[in-house]
Amino acid sequence: MAAARAAPGTGTAGAAPGRWEVVRKGRRGPAGGAGSRRALGEANAGRALPVPAPIATSSTIFQLGFERALRKQNKEQVPPAAAPEPPQRKQHGGKSGKKAPGSDRGTAPGRSRSLEEAMKALDLAELQKELQKSRSVFPENPSVWVKDLAGYLNYKLQAPRSDPVLSQHPHDYPYCLVGKELRNIIRSLLAKASDVLELFFDHCIYTMLQELDKAQGESLHGYRICIQALLLYRPRIATTNLGKYLEVLRSQQSRPAKCLTVLWALGQAGFTDLHEGLKVWLGVMLPVLGIKSLSPYAVSYLDRLLMMHPNLTKGFGMIGPKDFFPLLDFAFMPNNSLSPSLQEQLRRLYPRLKVLALGARPEAALHTYFPSFLSRATPACPPAMKEELLTSLSQCLSLDPLSFSVWRQLYTKHLAQSSLLLNHLLQSWESSSKKVQQSLQETVRSFKVTNEELAARGAGGDTDVAACDTACKELLCKMRGRGLPWARLLLVLLLLAAGFLLHDVHTHGSFQASSCARLLHSSGVLPASQLAWQKVSRASLQGYRWLEHSLAQHGSVALSVLWPQLELLWSTAGEVAWAVTQQGCALLAWLHGSLPWLGDWLQSRLPEALLHLAECARELLHFLLHSCLLPLLQGLAALLQRGWQRCLDSCSGDVSWQCVRDHLMSFTYSSWLYVQDATLALKDWALAMISGH
Repeated sequence: MAAARAAPGTGTAGAAPGRWEVVRKGRRGPAGGAGSRRALGEANAGRALPVPAPIATSSTIFQLGFERALRKQNKEQVPPAAAPEPPQRKQHGGKSGKKAPGSDRGTAPGRSRSLEEAMKALDLAELQKELQKSRSVFPENPSVWVKDLAGYLNYKLQAPRSDPVLSQHPHDYPYCLVGKELRNIIRSLLAKASDVLELFFDHCIYTMLQELDKAQGESLHGYRICIQALLLYRPRIATTNLGKYLEVLRSQQSRPAKCLTVLWALGQAGFTDLHEGLKVWLGVMLPVLGIKSLSPYAVSYLDRLLMMHPNLTKGFGMIGPKDFFPLLDFAFMPNNSLSPSLQEQLRRLYPRLKVLALGARPEAALHTYFPSFLSRATPACPPAMKEELLTSLSQCLSLDPLSFSVWRQLYTKHLAQSSLLLNHLLQSWESSSKKVQQSLQETVRSFKVTNEELAARGAGGDTDVAACDTACKELLCKMRGRGLPWARLLLVLLLLAAGFLLHDVHTHGSFQASSCARLLHSSGVLPASQLAWQKVSRASLQGYRWLEHSLAQHGSVALSVLWPQLELLWSTAGEVAWAVTQQGCALLAWLHGSLPWLGDWLQSRLPEALLHLAECARELLHFLLHSCLLPLLQGLAALLQRGWQRCLDSCSGDVSWQCVRDHLMSFTYSSWLYVQDATLALKDWALAMISGH
């Protein structure tokens, strides 16, 4: 009421004395009007500031996690009393690093046509000047330094916005465009502010989310560069507060651009460290895998992560049964929240995910996966998933013996699944190992007893119990009737026959007087074998005589016909070899003279250890050439020379076909005599051994 009365009073004071002045709507007296305009102006000025409104969902962990840190930073950003007055900074934590460089330069620069063009136009000297100014004004507050760095880069690198995950660019974009000098500046500043890097990472993401709230917000390339540089230096920073960012994703589920921006920022840690990348994927991407707008990036990120790290040993121990089986369901279960193309892509990644889940010693971990594999192997399971589950169950039984005891404990609760597994083992019985067959024998016998008890009590499904009982009986039949070991049986029979023959010969004194000889003679086997031996000997003798008479004649005719062609071929081959040698020498000389940069290039690109290994290989080849190959060739040449000289000496200096034929006949005859003598000696030795025993 006092305020209401004061308004007319002030109005009449400003009018002529003794006159009433009508106060119209919207008009106020000079004194009260001036104060009101100032208050209204201050309020409008506060609304006109470019500071965006905070994220609407004030109950999220994301905002609560920043509120206390931002208040602390805003208090710390007050300069000391002795320092010169710094440029006026905004009190909002998300804009503190961007206002300092922008306040001295007036209006923001225009957008470049591309980020490459903006990167070329970046003045590094001015950047260093601004950073030095920030360090001098706030010498005890490194968080201001890194925020000014991010704000300056984002202020200067204004280019058209890309999609939130930069799907059209390489995985290290836009940091791959940063030059060496700028990288050194960023790394040096991050090293000096190592205590506040986690807070700086949160600041970059928070500011990016604020810019996405604006219709004409700035491009985010500067913050992206800082995030990539930071996680390249300290990848574990991204995984310290994954729960907080998961709450951000859940609260911003209706804003795919914000969610994808958060996922992109967190995922940069994986390109440096597979362990951190899997932690990010399992912590924030697997929980949102069913969301239609986020699933494509989650699957593509996993594909790129496993492609960039082919050595999976660093990721062992990251995926457990709790994470593995949802992936199995997403990959093989039809009609889930993934599209068919994403499901097929995830199915291609499944073998490597399985290797990561089982770890370095699958024989010690498979029994923990057996219950979940068995519970999913239902008769209504899809064919591809059923095949994978049965294969995995067989792998558990063959590698981890503890899986049999786990199966015996779960048998009565999973009769339908156990019948499928028993039939699968029955079909693959021949390919299973002896160890698995022996371990399975005890398990199947216990199952058979359990089946009889269940049938007597009428517990469980009659169909499932009957199916399990039938499979157990067939497996037991397989175990009992494994077939005769024909190879061993034949070996035993052969040994028995040889022992009987030796005993018979030893008893009667000779083979001719033995019972075996009389039996063979009476049955006609011995005369027939003697006749066959005579025929073979006669045919061999006739063939030898034919070769003796006709080889010389046909050989001389062939030599007379082929010798000119052989001489021509020999001379042509010599010329070709000489030409190839000349061309090779010329090529080597050209390479040695025209490409001196090759050695320098290899020396600069290859590591020192590889160059040392190449030098050792060269020394080894040089040693083998001069110590082994050349002496061997020289010895072979000397041997051939001596042989040729002996041939000349034996032919009286004239190597003719008649001389060669005589040498061949002499060599053949001596070889034949040697074979005959060796055969007779072997026969006499065998008879002596038989007679002696």
